[in-house]
Amino acid sequence: MVFMPPGSAKSTYTSVVFPAWYMGWRPGSKIILASYASDIARKQGRRARQIVRSPGYVPIFGATISDESSAADQWSLSNGSEFMAGGILSGLTGNRGHGIIIDDPVAGREEADSETIQKKTLEAYQDDLRTRLIPGGFEIIVQTRWNKKDLAGRILPERWAGESGPIGCRDGKVWHVICLPAIAERADDPLGRSIGERLWKEWFTADHFETFRKQGRTWSALFQQRPTDPEGGYFKREWFKVIEADRVPQLTKVVRCWDLAATAEGENGNDDPDWLAGVKMGRTADGRYYILHVHRARVSAKVVEDRIKQYAMTDGRDVAIRIEQEGAASGKIVKSHFERMLDGFDARFTGIPRNSKLTRSGPFNAACERGDVFLVQSAAWNEDFIEELIAFPLGPHDDQGDGASGAYAFLTDESKPWDLDAFKSVRGRSIPHDPFAAAGHRR
Repeated sequence: MVFMPPGSAKSTYTSVVFPAWYMGWRPGSKIILASYASDIARKQGRRARQIVRSPGYVPIFGATISDESSAADQWSLSNGSEFMAGGILSGLTGNRGHGIIIDDPVAGREEADSETIQKKTLEAYQDDLRTRLIPGGFEIIVQTRWNKKDLAGRILPERWAGESGPIGCRDGKVWHVICLPAIAERADDPLGRSIGERLWKEWFTADHFETFRKQGRTWSALFQQRPTDPEGGYFKREWFKVIEADRVPQLTKVVRCWDLAATAEGENGNDDPDWLAGVKMGRTADGRYYILHVHRARVSAKVVEDRIKQYAMTDGRDVAIRIEQEGAASGKIVKSHFERMLDGFDARFTGIPRNSKLTRSGPFNAACERGDVFLVQSAAWNEDFIEELIAFPLGPHDDQGDGASGAYAFLTDESKPWDLDAFKSVRGRSIPHDPFAAAGHRR
């Protein structure tokens, strides 16, 4: 199985160059190529045929295209090798192959999400294609992943998480998987890339991926090859209710919780670093939670300091500040430095987490499922926030989720009651900015 992002030449490698090489190297071999549409398969067959017709082919392999059969979807070589191409659902019966190549078994998102097409594709693979394989033959599936239940997803182990190498699969066979995501995420990357390193830097510029990164499900599936459920897994899309700012009721307690990251994009060769994320959340007296704003950015350590201070001043001194201290960030952002910088604010580090992210997110997850969490309508951050959470815990990033879980934990900690008047008197300073006034919120 070969998984690569769109435009990364995976079809050229596996469906065009490879058949031409294999058929010349092994006289008498038969190759069947199937795709979601006969036209697409025929196109790849035409490109492979162009290779065997090239002047350099005969000196290498001692074979050329046969005059007896030279159509784009069905041609043969003078050494007895044969090639046939067609749509996976068109029925490729009546032929046998030493190798079967399935290139992009589905056309796009709509087909990939259709349970009917999923079932038909699997049945065509099992009944029409695999039965055409000559004993001892090979199979190749090359595709961009679309859905957890696409053809590859039906064969891979249920808990497959992007591993490459020999993988024992649900069909009882061991498949060799080559998974090359747009941004490397694992130490077993087949190209030996470092985590965070971009694929094919000479072709894919850093800017190329930016638009797609904002589309959580698209990025996770088509580019990182780890599709998530359309409705979400641990968090469900329908749990998040988006309301207008003027519908936020009186809030008794407000906090902005920061999940730290201090690496700008491209810094230290990392093209997909973690995000600095600051989630501002408030609570009502009856236990409803409102996510008022989310700031998310990839910035250097110095800019992180500026952003946190800037939002502290904008939010006002009646908004608590909580910062999750992590080992990776503590080396760049010293705890004592932040405490001095935020003097006059209720700003504290929460300490290095001891439990797993899944465990820490449990209480916030339960509140979302109960329908107690609301998002203030904003074109800037709503969709990114929802997409990240519905991809959790398999998504490439969890910074906003960590910030939200931390904010929720602070707001539900009854051992530290929120007393605005007492806080003002202790600090001995007035509050210069009311963070709710502009939206017409009541204190």
